Amino acid sequence: MRWSSLKKVLLVASCIILPSTSLKLPASARNHGLIIAQRITNSTPTNSDEIVSLQEALENLIARVESILIASKAKNPDKNQTATEQAIAQSKSKLIDFKQLVAQRDYKQAREVWLQARRLLWDNYPTDARYNQSEIRAIWLDRGTLVNARTEEDLATIFDRLAQSGINTVFLETVNASYPIYPSHIAPEQNPLTRGWDRLAVATKLAHQRNMELHAWVWIFAAANQGHNKILNLPKTYLGPVLSRHKDWANLSRSGDFFDHSSHNKKAFFDPANPQAQKYLLALLEEIATNYDVDGIQLDYIRYPFQSKSVNGSFGYGPSSRWQFKNKMGVDPLKLTPKSPLWNSWLNFRIGLVDSFVEKASTQLKEKRPDLVVSAAVFPYERSERLWKIQQNWELWGSSNWVDMLTVMTYAMDTDSLGEKTQPLLGNISAGSALIIPGLRILKVPDPVMLDQFQLMRNMPSLGYVLFAAEGFNSNTNLQEILNRTQGSALENKAEPIPYRHPFKSAYWRYQSLQSEWNLLITQNLIKISPEDLKAWQKQSQEISTLLESLAKVPTNEKVKKAQDQLVDFNSNFMLWLEHQKSISSYQIAAWQSRMASIGRLISYGERTVLAENRLKLGSNK
Repeated sequence: MRWSSLKKVLLVASCIILPSTSLKLPASARNHGLIIAQRITNSTPTNSDEIVSLQEALENLIARVESILIASKAKNPDKNQTATEQAIAQSKSKLIDFKQLVAQRDYKQAREVWLQARRLLWDNYPTDARYNQSEIRAIWLDRGTLVNARTEEDLATIFDRLAQSGINTVFLETVNASYPIYPSHIAPEQNPLTRGWDRLAVATKLAHQRNMELHAWVWIFAAANQGHNKILNLPKTYLGPVLSRHKDWANLSRSGDFFDHSSHNKKAFFDPANPQAQKYLLALLEEIATNYDVDGIQLDYIRYPFQSKSVNGSFGYGPSSRWQFKNKMGVDPLKLTPKSPLWNSWLNFRIGLVDSFVEKASTQLKEKRPDLVVSAAVFPYERSERLWKIQQNWELWGSSNWVDMLTVMTYAMDTDSLGEKTQPLLGNISAGSALIIPGLRILKVPDPVMLDQFQLMRNMPSLGYVLFAAEGFNSNTNLQEILNRTQGSALENKAEPIPYRHPFKSAYWRYQSLQSEWNLLITQNLIKISPEDLKAWQKQSQEISTLLESLAKVPTNEKVKKAQDQLVDFNSNFMLWLEHQKSISSYQIAAWQSRMASIGRLISYGERTVLAENRLKLGSNK
């Protein structure tokens, strides 16, 4: 395992401690190194970077299997885990053989040994023991799946499968390309493939009956979809039921195009500057929140179309945007180029329009429904690239408390690539206390890799995951069975708090899981520590546990501050206690630190949401 030393970062605003060590994820490892492994032959040596990437990929996999084995044993101490233990030992031996064969330049045999070790771990990955940690287990339930559910009974079968898999949050695709799936008084036309019964009302009922939350997933600025036009046998360039009636609401490219040509299923967008379009969208969101017992609203396509590096490929030139910018800056943006002095002002103007809409939507929704969870589906691109490419400034939305959760589309075919995408996001302090939830893809990802990605999320400062999407999940009964064994049923998990709904209770649950793992290893004498340090560790650990339990029962500002301070102090001591620890891997220690960081995030989130709500109930502004 290769690790890089990082300075410990104290996030003052949220009192979260990030790990002082962080996993070095190999940039060249893709598809678990298979591409690289295939290049290893007797006659063609690979370069040193590829060899290192292969080695790291195997070391990382061994460490994750060891980590889940510890968690599994802590939860299920009497369960026989001999097969996994033997697989880990054999894989470690094969890792040594791999290094020796590489040193001897026997690349063909090194490849075989590497593949053998990898297969051993996949075949013996723990899949029959529950993982005891409160987390967000979400899925996007897509329009195609809803259309295929012809009856309420069909939809009930889907929700049964999700519940049996331990899913506790469903993002239901409620508005797609301007078509709501329910009979609307605001939208001009319901999706013709969902007429006959109200899928939103039925889905909300089915979710609540199964101890799951239902959040309405709404396309915001994407107003038309050529892919959907094809399904409905409509002309390719049809602008959808709203823009076809109000073409002046459209977000045009510099050359006057309606459709974004950068994607496979090309889309046309609303102009965020158009006041009538804004009014329509806000009314649609209010209708959903008022008429349906949904638990949350998710804003999707809350951005501009993808901007091309070509000037003519940029968007934002609808009549409202042009008029407002000219009125503000004295120049028509059509006359600007990237070299113009006002080009950055034009970019910031468009970014500000999206920000303004998020603020308005959140404020209005929370006024109507203070308990409503507002989230946004966003891209994981680096911020400066994201701002110029799609004008999506989600850090501001989080730090301004406009959104409670950010579900990030970090889809990856392999675990190391997923780690590369998520690690910078989960350490992002600029999004305030908003919960950042990585997105995992299902399509074409093998089941063992899916399970490995879940474990990676649990070893990072993440509070769960969201799967894309139900369309791929419904046909994969094997994955459903694995999730049922490792996560249990939503109906069985009634006592388990969902982090965004009960953050303080979730923090206490997550800390209990950590304690159970520490106690297991201490009892088995697998942590080498002096009696004095062990006594101090156990004493401070129990003090935090008692405080978190009290905070979960009766939250107060004083308890929040005390818990934050104690976590900071404990984390500092934790690294000193384990500084020279040899019997526990660096990966496991970093994973524990990440999980403590997630507890800090929950406390900060609870401070903003639960305590603020309590103050409102008491009629106090203190």
